[in-house]
Amino acid sequence: MPGGDPGDREWSLAELAAAYAYPEPGPGGPVPWLRANMVSTLDGAAQHDGRSQPISTATDMRIFGTLRALADVVIVGAETVRQEGYRPARAREEFAEAREAAGQGPAPAIAVVSAGLELDYSLPLFTSPLVPTLILTGAAAAPDRVAAAEKAGARVVIAGDGVGVDPVRAVQALAELGHTRLLTEGGPRLLGQLVAAGVLDELCLTISPMLTAGGAQRIAGGPSVAVPKRFELVSLLEEDGFLFSRYRRT
Repeated sequence: MPGGDPGDREWSLAELAAAYAYPEPGPGGPVPWLRANMVSTLDGAAQHDGRSQPISTATDMRIFGTLRALADVVIVGAETVRQEGYRPARAREEFAEAREAAGQGPAPAIAVVSAGLELDYSLPLFTSPLVPTLILTGAAAAPDRVAAAEKAGARVVIAGDGVGVDPVRAVQALAELGHTRLLTEGGPRLLGQLVAAGVLDELCLTISPMLTAGGAQRIAGGPSVAVPKRFELVSLLEEDGFLFSRYRRT
């Protein structure tokens, strides 16, 4: 990037941050803005051998890190936490001044969406985060598992009346905690729920020039929506055949 020509220079982190900036708050103050960041192969696979890393690239990871550095909170499904070995977000010196100016902490919180709260609390995500990890769950979650999560240092946030999480309630609950710059990294099941609930504002999609075949999931799973959601292309970058696209709801 830019342009994909071998002679082109690498974009700085500051330029990437400007290119992927969240919308400016309106007269009424900040409102929640939920973006997703996903990667897909040419044949629609969101993973290879259960993980997204094999279909990614170094530039994709630079954008991944930039999107995290811009966010207040990263929302992720419990299964993705287990499969990807999720770690807490780290403070990035390059973004420290910008985060402070924006009134943000040193790193975004990680918010794990989990109905059953069957999580490994010995993971660094729970033992050594810079900011406490959040767990989004329903009001009917098992009290003993809620207690175990809180004992491990996580903050449990109720975002649904039943066992599961209501995406609309989740966005509202996070906004009430002061988190309006929202980022989700999936997995496919969670992204499908967010799409179906109509709460996704933006999709940052890396298209990997690879073919994997097999039965890997798409970037969004679950039941189809009644009417396809239409998004508009905001920007498109290219490097070594990888396309870095950014779409917003129309």
